[in-house]
Amino acid sequence: MTDDDHSSNEDSDGSEKRARSTISFPYNDLDSATEVARAIFSTGGQSCENEQLAGVLDVSARGGAYRARLSPPRIFGLIEVERGGVRLTQLGMNILDPQKDQKARVDSFLSVPLYRQVYESYKGRMLPKGTALEEEFVRLGVSPKQKDKARQVFERSARQAGFYWAGADRLTLPIIKDGPKDTDDHGSTKDEKADDRKDDFSSEFELHPFIEGLLKTLPKTGEQWDHAARVKWLKLAANAFDLIYTGEGTIEIKEIKSTDNF
Repeated sequence: MTDDDHSSNEDSDGSEKRARSTISFPYNDLDSATEVARAIFSTGGQSCENEQLAGVLDVSARGGAYRARLSPPRIFGLIEVERGGVRLTQLGMNILDPQKDQKARVDSFLSVPLYRQVYESYKGRMLPKGTALEEEFVRLGVSPKQKDKARQVFERSARQAGFYWAGADRLTLPIIKDGPKDTDDHGSTKDEKADDRKDDFSSEFELHPFIEGLLKTLPKTGEQWDHAARVKWLKLAANAFDLIYTGEGTIEIKEIKSTDNF
């Protein structure tokens, strides 16, 4: 978190110059950032004017409180600040989608420079605890005056993004579940069943690669397949047969167009 990247009001009287952080991190957690993204979506869809969003957040669009509310979702990669307004990024849209939010939370957490550094440094290892983690933050560029707050927000955000699923003493990349698929009564998807049938058929008959290639180009049952494409496929098959098998005679394949007298 740099000086412009947080909502802290400490030393606001200017009596003491605050040490600057040299790495970016948010001063509010991932859930709070997501709520701002949700407010944008409920106000104007993917984007809205500053005055509109400030009204929803109950702050002045010209005040520091408004800028402080925008900072966390921006650092998490959920929004882009534009002239006169704000816009949700694709990540910001995904985090509001129940079918995509799990992966979006992971990506959002790792979008924060400080969090990414910690994750890469301690991947598969135990994290330092308490003050030791704070000192690690300082080493990475967090101002000593901000290290405690930075640690608290980090721990909340890591939990909200699912990185503590294997234990709160380490960051473990969450297992992302795929979205709902079209399955049968036994839980098999249509694609899985089709692949199984192809594998069984190929292994049983030990098909030549040319034949396997032809079969893979066949459209699915019930799909549109025009006659010209069918003729082309059959001609390719006939050529493959000539290369693979022996025998006399020729095969002629052509398209016969229907006429009014047919």
